[in-house]
Amino acid sequence: MVELANEERDSAAGADARGELASIQKLLGDIEVQTLLNGEWDAHPAEMLQRMYLRWAEQHNYPTTVMDTSYAEEAGIKSTTFEIDAPYAFGTLSVEAGTHRLVRMSPFNSAGKRQTSFAAVEVIPLIEEAGAIEVPESDIRVDVFRSSGPGGQSVNMTDSAVRLTHLPTGIVVSMQNEKSQIQNRAAAMRVLQSRLLILQREQEAAAKKELAGTITASWSDQMRSYVLAPYQMVKDLRTDYEVNNPSNVFDGDLDGFISAGIKWRKRAVEL
Repeated sequence: MVELANEERDSAAGADARGELASIQKLLGDIEVQTLLNGEWDAHPAEMLQRMYLRWAEQHNYPTTVMDTSYAEEAGIKSTTFEIDAPYAFGTLSVEAGTHRLVRMSPFNSAGKRQTSFAAVEVIPLIEEAGAIEVPESDIRVDVFRSSGPGGQSVNMTDSAVRLTHLPTGIVVSMQNEKSQIQNRAAAMRVLQSRLLILQREQEAAAKKELAGTITASWSDQMRSYVLAPYQMVKDLRTDYEVNNPSNVFDGDLDGFISAGIKWRKRAVEL
């Protein structure tokens, strides 16, 4: 269609053809990513990136803790979670979030073909979790009633059952298993505190997710390419910052990329 439009010098047909071409290219890109992510070598970039960031932290004397690692069936790792404890760690490293693309000679192909694989990097802040949940009395409505058994029959002639309603959240907890109102209230309060702690964790997780954004390993979300073959180069696709020594980068030499990323982010916000 493009060739015919060019021959006929039909600008309208050319525009339609180019639009169709762009749609096809995007579809092929998505299919290529899905194919690559099902490959046997996809575990390896994650391990290389983990080592890169841990080496960067080591060079800056930042304490690190590997919190979780999921290993691949063949070799390498599928995913990893680690903590870097340093001032401004989140603000500094958040520019590293996105899809990292690795191009190299395939270690699994005797013919020496090139392979392209992807790994997603997500950066989230550490939000301190309260060890205990304090519930002000003004936030609670207390209702007492008689304990009931099967069929609604009364099993306690006194108003020993307790219902606590947490007014800010609407969470309701009832307790009637204990013999006294005091015991039921204490038990209900423990359950309420547990539910509030879970709610707090969910809210913190949502806040982290909002700060980190949704990061998936996709062709369209690339932010950096590591090319090891047929030439050697590491390039940030947002800032155009690049170096020709990937081995140094994989050994933790990231300051240039991070600095360029922070400046790029500031300019993007100003715009």
